[in-house]
Amino acid sequence: MPVVLGGLALLCLAGALFAGRRMLAMSAPRCFAGHWHGCYDTENGVVLMTLVGLPLAALVAWVLSGLRGDWRRSLAEVGMVYGTVPMVWLTLMPGPGAGVVPGRVSLIPLVDLAGMAPLGIAGNLLVLAALGFFAPMRFAALASAPRILALGAACSVVIETAQFVFRLDRVSSVDDVLINAVGAMLFGLLSRRWWRTTEPPPRSAAHTRPHGQMNGGLSGTNSGRRRSGG
Repeated sequence: MPVVLGGLALLCLAGALFAGRRMLAMSAPRCFAGHWHGCYDTENGVVLMTLVGLPLAALVAWVLSGLRGDWRRSLAEVGMVYGTVPMVWLTLMPGPGAGVVPGRVSLIPLVDLAGMAPLGIAGNLLVLAALGFFAPMRFAALASAPRILALGAACSVVIETAQFVFRLDRVSSVDDVLINAVGAMLFGLLSRRWWRTTEPPPRSAAHTRPHGQMNGGLSGTNSGRRRSGG
């Protein structure tokens, strides 16, 4: 299974690099020179550095898998963090009027969606895609489509609230919440084959259990000896 997921990740990476090679190349000089401005404050720069860091994230997941002996848990934890943080960073990137214009709210469903460009819809679907994909692989309690949908909606509400509270010159829209949540659920369904059905036992319990069984066996042997001796 790790080989399959690794192959899918490499395929997605190659496709993303090919599709956005021109836009990413615009931010490459600033990013590779170590400059913050022109790299981490731009969408192209954040996407570029996220793609560049993928091999390191894969290495971390591989090392954790070797230490724990649980590839699913290790991959899910690294994937949730590494795939979600850059997307949330993009949604909290301030606009030109940040701190000056008041927060704006759109609470009527489907109004903003009607005028949203296809690229904007695709971007909103991807905001919590990694969270939806990996969360049910890590937590058995989230291994259902409605729960992934609820998780995505809750996280999206937090993001939209932050946009409003910090006056980032962005519109806090209920349509963003809907699309983010649907995206999390759809990507969660893609990983359904690897969903965790039971929570892993604590390491302490795994170590103490055989010890208890050994003591029980010894006490049973001693009692048998006492009975035979009497």
